[in-house]
Amino acid sequence: MCNPDPPEKSMRIETENSKLVADAGKIHLDAAQGMGRGILSDIKTTVGTHWRSEMTNLNQKTIAVTLLLFISVIAPTLTFGAVYGNVTGGNMGAVETLLGTSWVGVTYALLGGMPTCIMGSTGPLLAFTVVIFNFAEQMDVPFLTLNAWVSVWLGIYACTAAFFDLTRLVKLATRFTDEVFAFLIVTIFVMDALGDPFSDVGILRYMDPNHPSHEDQPDDYNYLATGLLSIILGLGTTVLTFFFRSFRYSSYFCSDFIRESLYDFAVTLAVITCTFFAIVVFNEIELESLSVPDTFEPTYACCTESCTTFWPDDCEDQAEAFGTRSWIVDYGDINGKAWVPFAAAGPAALAFVLIFLDNGITWHLINHPSSNLQHGDSYNWDLCLSGLFNLVNGMMGLPWLVATTVPCIIHLNGLATKTRTGSIISVQETRLTALFAHVLMALSLLVLPVLRLLPLPVLYGVFLFMGLSSLPNIQFWNRVLLFFQQPSKYPKTVFAQYMEKKRIHMYTGLQILFFSGVFVVQNIPPIAIVFPLMTLACIPARMFLFPKIFTGWELLLLDGDDDMIAEWVEKKERALDQPLLANINMSSSKEAAPEPDDVEAFEVEAFDEEEMSS
Repeated sequence: MCNPDPPEKSMRIETENSKLVADAGKIHLDAAQGMGRGILSDIKTTVGTHWRSEMTNLNQKTIAVTLLLFISVIAPTLTFGAVYGNVTGGNMGAVETLLGTSWVGVTYALLGGMPTCIMGSTGPLLAFTVVIFNFAEQMDVPFLTLNAWVSVWLGIYACTAAFFDLTRLVKLATRFTDEVFAFLIVTIFVMDALGDPFSDVGILRYMDPNHPSHEDQPDDYNYLATGLLSIILGLGTTVLTFFFRSFRYSSYFCSDFIRESLYDFAVTLAVITCTFFAIVVFNEIELESLSVPDTFEPTYACCTESCTTFWPDDCEDQAEAFGTRSWIVDYGDINGKAWVPFAAAGPAALAFVLIFLDNGITWHLINHPSSNLQHGDSYNWDLCLSGLFNLVNGMMGLPWLVATTVPCIIHLNGLATKTRTGSIISVQETRLTALFAHVLMALSLLVLPVLRLLPLPVLYGVFLFMGLSSLPNIQFWNRVLLFFQQPSKYPKTVFAQYMEKKRIHMYTGLQILFFSGVFVVQNIPPIAIVFPLMTLACIPARMFLFPKIFTGWELLLLDGDDDMIAEWVEKKERALDQPLLANINMSSSKEAAPEPDDVEAFEVEAFDEEEMSS
């Protein structure tokens, strides 16, 4: 049994490790590029440099990822649309969400500085929209008018922050914050696919006889058959997707082209296969489908020409609606209260913080060095675009949109070429996939009933695949697994090689604690709106709390950039080799130059041998 190192030796090793890389584990803030220089720099280094190459790299992967992205975006867009219709009294709905996501997605794909990112609706934005709706009722002004004025201020705040380069504050986030947020998103995706304990979504929820999809069904309807088939289709979609992707590195089929095609179109093939079985083989069993409106028109149907009441809720005795609201919101419809445009600046400030964090954390996560993106980032320019997009959406009565983490991760992983272990080798950085996917979404507005052919359980299977396929790339998850592994069998990572096991577990435990706080807040509706602030709290904790618990070199190995880690390891190996070489040289010199007694003994022995021979 090995004795532990004495305190003096441990302290000496600790000091040596800390000196290998200067400022190891410390976080630095970049110098500001104020007065609009950050925006101009972003445009020059991204759109101005790579636009042509990103618009002309059409290939098989482009088509495959386009279909994957369309499937991944259309379902949550329609789901959010249905919820918006419920919480805003019909002022917004599925059509507005589809239209807003389509035009913003197409425009961003053409003009945005980070085309790998995807714009869409999020839960925090939905929660804040409910807050504005309640404000409007309390102030006795139309919701869409107040929302439009808040959107104006939101656009002003966003462009001002970009002008003064405030987005550099987001870059203070490290792998610690990024992976707490990423693991939260993956957890949400897996829960929403299997069965969310906080809502009615997920394939396992179909086994509940009180599930909303089992209502208003014919007498011969069997909810158990529907639930069982939903579970089979959901899990089947996930398994089939992994099955098709497994051919990429296999020896099956006669060419690499076929194997690569199966890998690229795995999600599409799985969706088509399971949808075919649902429609053709099990056509007698009712399944929940996407909630899609019948026609392309504003959701808000008016009782009268003034359009101040909602049909049919506010005029049940009226056979049909007078019409629908205008696509352009009336900014002057403030019920004679001239102070409303100025009062909107208050909630707009809170909305800006929310959008700033939602966008910033997602951008930082996608642009992590491990993603191996080569075309640079564009925080200021894209924040300015985000503000302008939401200003226009407010003017048209459409929901606000931000960079959505899960579609961004899906898009990145779809375009990436990876090793067998999941590390990203390169990424096809293109604008075409997002452009084509959102064009398809816009065209779907013309054939809305066709979308009902997609069973919702199949899409849940896609969500489950996206969540499970993202887990191996999250270091936080891999360190959680270390709690259940034999130490001698740990994966050969840098931190496992040089750090004490208890220090690794302590760091992981603290990260679990912060993740739990974000997760709990995100799932409590009354306070869910502040969940980005909980995520933001990870940054000062990492900057000021963790250096008091861990040494700089430990934080570097667990939370640093790959280049700095490689530099530390190189210097560490060099430091370990020097004593070894010194010992080898010393022992060699001893053998080459024996002591005088040894020389004398050798001479005597040689003399005796000569005498014996004579």
